[in-house]
Amino acid sequence: MARKRITRRTFVGDVATATAFTIVPRHVLGRGWVAPSDKLNVACIGVGGMGRSDVKGMEGENIYALCDVDWKMALDAFQTYPKAKRFKDYREMLDKEAKNIDAVTVSTPDHSHAAAGTLALRLGKHTYVQKPLARTLGEVRALEAAAKKAKVATQMGNQGHAHEGTRVLRELVEAGTIGTVKEVRCWTNRPWWPQAIERPLEEFYAPATLDWNLWLGPAPERPYNPAYAPFKWRGWWDFGTGTLGDMACHILDAAFWTLDLGFPSRVEPESSPLFKETAPAGSRITFTFPAKGARPEVKLVWSDNSLYPARPPEVAAGEDVAWPPDTGGGQLWIGTDGKLVAGTYGDNPTLLDPAKQAEVTAHPPAKKYPRSAGVYAEWIAACKGGPPANSAFDAYSGPFTEMVMLGCLAVRMGRTLEVNPATGQITNVPVPAEYITPTYRTGWSSAVT
Repeated sequence: MARKRITRRTFVGDVATATAFTIVPRHVLGRGWVAPSDKLNVACIGVGGMGRSDVKGMEGENIYALCDVDWKMALDAFQTYPKAKRFKDYREMLDKEAKNIDAVTVSTPDHSHAAAGTLALRLGKHTYVQKPLARTLGEVRALEAAAKKAKVATQMGNQGHAHEGTRVLRELVEAGTIGTVKEVRCWTNRPWWPQAIERPLEEFYAPATLDWNLWLGPAPERPYNPAYAPFKWRGWWDFGTGTLGDMACHILDAAFWTLDLGFPSRVEPESSPLFKETAPAGSRITFTFPAKGARPEVKLVWSDNSLYPARPPEVAAGEDVAWPPDTGGGQLWIGTDGKLVAGTYGDNPTLLDPAKQAEVTAHPPAKKYPRSAGVYAEWIAACKGGPPANSAFDAYSGPFTEMVMLGCLAVRMGRTLEVNPATGQITNVPVPAEYITPTYRTGWSSAVT
C-alpha cells in the first residue's frame, strides 16, 4: 500500500490544531483548575529566607526563573522548582528573559530593592518588592515614579495589610469604640541582629556558593565579612534600615491606613549612642502628624529593643497579668474614650475595657472594608487585570515607606526633623545627599535617574 506523503505545511497545521485543544478555558477544566495560558511567568529575585516564602506564595503561577547570589541559600527553591531557569545576576536574567517574564518578585536585602525593582518596572513587568520598599527616601520615590509610569501591578510585601485584624481594627476605631484617637504606641523586641557596632577589620574569603560582588550590588565596595551576610546586614546603613525599617512597615501600618496619616510635621528621635555605619542598639521615635480633615493632631510613638509602653491603668497589675500582651511586637491605641491593643500585624484587636469588648464581640461593627485573599493573591489578581493590590507602590506603600524612612533619617542623624507635611521635605536641617540619593557602584544602573 502506497504511503501518502505529508507536507511540512500540513504537519505544522495539524500540530497547531492539536495544540490548540490543549489550551482550554478555565471553566472547562473545572473548579480549582487554572488553564496554563492563564498563569503568569514569574521571575523571583532572592529566593532564600523571606524570599523563599515569596516564591511559595507565587507557586500557583508558573515559577519561570529563580535568581539568587547565594546558591546554598537558594537550594531549597531550586530543588522544589527544578524546571525554573537559574541565575545569579538579576540583570542578566531580565536581559535574556524579559520577553518571557510577566511578573517579578524582589526579596533581596534592602539596598538592592530599588535597583532591581525599577529595572523590572522599566521593562514593563508587574513588580512585587519586600518591605521596606527601599533603603532611602530617594529610592522609594523612584519606585513610586517608575510604577506610575509603567502602569503595571505592584505590591509591597507588608502582609499584615491584607490581614483580617487590620480591617477589624479600623472598623472598631471608626465605630467610635475608643473615641477620638490621640496617640498610638508601637513596639518590637527586635533587633535580633547586631547593631551599634563598628566596621570589622578582618577580611574573610566569601563562601564558595556566594557571589560577594553581586551581593553588594549597587552598595559601596567592601570586603566580605560574616558580619554582613547572610542575615546580619539589616543593622548596616549601607545595606539595611535598622529595626525601624524592618518592622515599622508591619507595626505602623494600621495607624497609617486607618488615620490617613500621610507625612508627619515633626520626627523626634531618642536612642542609645549613635554609630557611623550602623543603627543604634535601641530607639524611641515620636512622629507628630498635624490635624487632617476631621482628624485632630495625633502622635505615633515607635520603640524597639524591648522598650515597652507603660502598663495602662485599665490593665490589672499582678504577676499573672502580662504586659504587654505580646512582647514580640504590638500596638496600643489611646483614644479620648478608651484604649485597644493589637499585634504586630494588626492581629486580634482588643478593647481594654472588658464591658466594651464584650459588647463588640456580641455585636461587632459592620464590615466596611472588603476582606483580602492575601498579599500574593491580591497582586496576582491585579497582574491579571483585577483591581490594584492594596499595597501598590504609588497609591499606598510608597507614601507609607517614605514616612518610615523619615524616622530612619532622624535616628541616623540624631536630630529632630521638622517636615513639610504637604511634601515630605525636611525644612530645618541639611541632610547629606547620600542619605537620600545614594551613589551606585559602576555597572549598576541608578534607580533614581
